[in-house]
Amino acid sequence: MPGSAPTFRPLYSQIKSLIMEGLAGGAWAPGAPIPSEAELARRYKVSQGTVRKAVEELAQEHHLVRRQGRGTFVATHAEERTQFRFLRLCRDDDQPETYPETRLLEWRRARAAGEAARLLNLKPGEGLVVVRRLLVFDGEPAVVDEISLPASIFRRLDAELLNRYRGSLYKLFETEFGTRMIRAEERIRAAAADGATASALGMRRGDPVLRVDRVAFTYADRPVEFRRGMYRTDRRHYRNQLV
Repeated sequence: MPGSAPTFRPLYSQIKSLIMEGLAGGAWAPGAPIPSEAELARRYKVSQGTVRKAVEELAQEHHLVRRQGRGTFVATHAEERTQFRFLRLCRDDDQPETYPETRLLEWRRARAAGEAARLLNLKPGEGLVVVRRLLVFDGEPAVVDEISLPASIFRRLDAELLNRYRGSLYKLFETEFGTRMIRAEERIRAAAADGATASALGMRRGDPVLRVDRVAFTYADRPVEFRRGMYRTDRRHYRNQLV
């Protein structure tokens, strides 16, 4: 027979996809409770155990949060425990890190080209919002970020809003622009600080830094952020957990 055999999808995986479609479509807002497993089982005409397995996987993937005795909620970047999910810089002494102060270095509008256009799936010339900022931990400059965002989503993002806002940038994207980052891909390599980076981080030009290139995705695997971070690592290190 020509072609390949059809792929079987477990029923719980199909229910998981339906719940994800609801999340992507805004059926349940970030931080809001989703219906009970019993109610979802009635809605989708499956067993409660099938729904439970789908919900458990979505919780493991950080789309949902299960709270003992309270129910299951849509994950949100507003929760304190999620603040360091996408920020992996840690102190060398492994003491708890406080969330960094953010200083805006530059905000501008630009046209997509080259790497940013390719990684964000934009046509050359489409609008971008570009943000350059400094992250300061306990008074020590540690990261220079240059962030490129599609203007079609973040048109209202300007220097005034960035200077006024306090907290995670991903929380801002979620609350003000209805865009939740659900996963990211990163490439990490050694680099030498250029003049602007060295000046911002209090280093000498040419000193070693860690370059972290990130593409962050929202629902439906849509890329909505390209970020290049220059990390000073003489007092901190980049930590990830492989499971």
